[in-house]
Amino acid sequence: MRDTDRALVQAATAVAKLRCRSDNHSVAAAVRTTDGRVFTGVNVYHFTGGPCAEVVAIGAAATQGAGELETIVAVGDRGRGVIPPCGRCRQVLFDYFPSIRVIVGPMDALRVVPVADLLPETYVWSDHQVEVPAVPRTGVWPMPVVPGSRQAAED
Repeated sequence: MRDTDRALVQAATAVAKLRCRSDNHSVAAAVRTTDGRVFTGVNVYHFTGGPCAEVVAIGAAATQGAGELETIVAVGDRGRGVIPPCGRCRQVLFDYFPSIRVIVGPMDALRVVPVADLLPETYVWSDHQVEVPAVPRTGVWPMPVVPGSRQAAED
């Protein structure tokens, strides 16, 4: 791990201590851009499944015009240390930033891994899209063709 990676863990830890003081916010994340800027976020707990801290940090970076993200880490409140991203966050990270590095592991043995290593047999969204033929837009909804039917007579 580089010194900048340790500093990223410290940034997330500081946000967790300062802002994660209720059940609504229990995880903080810090993300670093390729140009060295750091953005942070906290999760927003809601019984319907609010956003995780990693996604909030990505959004914070986007609002400030950040480009490519290099490294991300999440830290739990109440001294829980570094926590790995959930499955949804792993997929989001991979889809938006396939080369991002993720800090994981216990505090005494932290390591940095490519997000792809956290997603064996990963689903690549773009690989599973069906190409839809271009249909000229006429401004009129197309009428479905039902087998065995005939076109209605116009009044």
